[in-house]
Amino acid sequence: MNLSNKQKQYLKGLAHPLKPVVQLGNNGLTEGVLAEIENALSFHELIKVKVPSDDKEEKQMIMDAIVGETKAIQVQAIGHVLVIYRPSEEKKISVPKH
Repeated sequence: MNLSNKQKQYLKGLAHPLKPVVQLGNNGLTEGVLAEIENALSFHELIKVKVPSDDKEEKQMIMDAIVGETKAIQVQAIGHVLVIYRPSEEKKISVPKH
């Protein structure tokens, strides 16, 4: 599923007031963290994940891994915060058509 720029803008607006629901610790991206992200995505559809890493390449690799493993859509990445979206079966968030 691909999102248009307008759809991403809409999701960014919804994500703005959200606080990160998952924060990676010193162990990085573990199975437990991935499970927590999966649960949060299933429940909220749109979440923020905090990736505290000073190494830009490492941070990008972790963010790419999160998106790949969860089959979510990266809406935005600003600094250490990744915003991802994955519609659930209930479709709690109605994204504009175009």
